[in-house]
Amino acid sequence: MEKSNDDRPRPLKPRRTFFDSENRPVPRTPRRDFGDDSPGGYRRPEARPEGRDDNRSENRPDNRGGQRFDGGPRGNAGRPSGGGDKPFYSHRPAADHNIDMLFGLRPILEALHAGRTLEKIFLLRGTKNSITQEINDLARERGTPVSMVPTEKLDGLTRKNHQGAVAFVSPIDYMPLDSILAGLYEEGKVPFLLILDRVTDVRNFGAIARNAECMGVHAIVVPARGAAQINGDAVKTSAGALNLIPVCREANLRDSLNFLRQSGVQIVACTEKSDASLEAATVDMTGPVAVLMGSEEDGISPEYLQLADHRLRIPMTGQIGSLNVSVASGIMLFEVLRQRLTASKA
Repeated sequence: MEKSNDDRPRPLKPRRTFFDSENRPVPRTPRRDFGDDSPGGYRRPEARPEGRDDNRSENRPDNRGGQRFDGGPRGNAGRPSGGGDKPFYSHRPAADHNIDMLFGLRPILEALHAGRTLEKIFLLRGTKNSITQEINDLARERGTPVSMVPTEKLDGLTRKNHQGAVAFVSPIDYMPLDSILAGLYEEGKVPFLLILDRVTDVRNFGAIARNAECMGVHAIVVPARGAAQINGDAVKTSAGALNLIPVCREANLRDSLNFLRQSGVQIVACTEKSDASLEAATVDMTGPVAVLMGSEEDGISPEYLQLADHRLRIPMTGQIGSLNVSVASGIMLFEVLRQRLTASKA
């Protein structure tokens, strides 16, 4: 059947009239939900359910866990933030309530001069002046990574007037690896270190730090670039362990591995590519040892894997062939602790 192309105007349906118990027409009253001029915006006075409290609070919690508010649609532009009247814009970054963020060239430069530990510095790409040059020089001296990024990256970090520079203040102070190792030997302790190669997830890093502190690790070694940012989330996930265990940020992880080997510390890498299994206990880890763990994506870098004295894999019998790096690190660190506890009782 062909569709009719009759475009003639059709008469509107007459609005329904309501009557009360005495058969008198009931006047239409505007609905409070949509306003007087909204189509169909009328309701019967008798339609209100019995027992309804007209004096109830209009700001009562709704069934979505939020707060109702007066006026305006429920779209993103009118959505309240934190129960207030501020509009919510889903395409803009959150408000900067984080005291660990610095923005502006001069504040970042003063923070470096004051000796504050900065986690990372972002500078606007193409900016060249005396202040940015001084920031780069001071950051290089302190081992702070600096990234040259486009303005879109900076705008995504903060809504403030960043002036082409944003930096994050680290909640911890990094320690030099050589000082940590020398101090352990002077105190007569057997070094037990954990080296993380490009572990980028903040919560993974926090969980690993918690494992390390519980298993008696003396320090965690991370690269200056390609490592997880140590922020409030990392400290919280670590259950405060990052305030207890030293973290060493090294500019060149390859040089750090060579330094440890020359200092009498054996490097034990955890990799699924090894034929030696952890449960065989073929590697004596009661002496100075550094456990090397790889990234979440592709494991340990080949150049670092070649520097390892031993390679061990964690035995698994399930169908999934890999473990989360925080879980794998906990297993490896426990094996070191188990061997040391067993040796101390012998």
